[in-house]
Amino acid sequence: MNKNVIGECPICQHDLVVTKLQCTNCKTEISGEFNLSKFNYLSKEHLYFIEVFIKNRGNIKHIEKELGISYPTVKKNLDDVIVALGYEVSVEEKASKEEIFKKLEKGEITASEAAKLIK
Repeated sequence: MNKNVIGECPICQHDLVVTKLQCTNCKTEISGEFNLSKFNYLSKEHLYFIEVFIKNRGNIKHIEKELGISYPTVKKNLDDVIVALGYEVSVEEKASKEEIFKKLEKGEITASEAAKLIK
């Protein structure tokens, strides 16, 4: 039975490391301390969001539709993933009205979302 690699100890919540690798064909084993990728430390929810984001090529409108969430929620989820990966989210200045109208024209946001952003 295949199991997903977890990055956090279920008992104390500290980071886990891989200490053994094994070939499925010849059963060769390599022991040591192997680092996990940043993605192994993400929650299932973050991983699912990343999968949907990539599948939709970052098109926020399509992500909104697939996940049934609003534009601001997509942006918040993306910011959460960025932080979980260890990066800082730059505090952007409020979008100018011109930028908001461009997003509205492209269908990236709805009219009601544009109205909220303008306020």
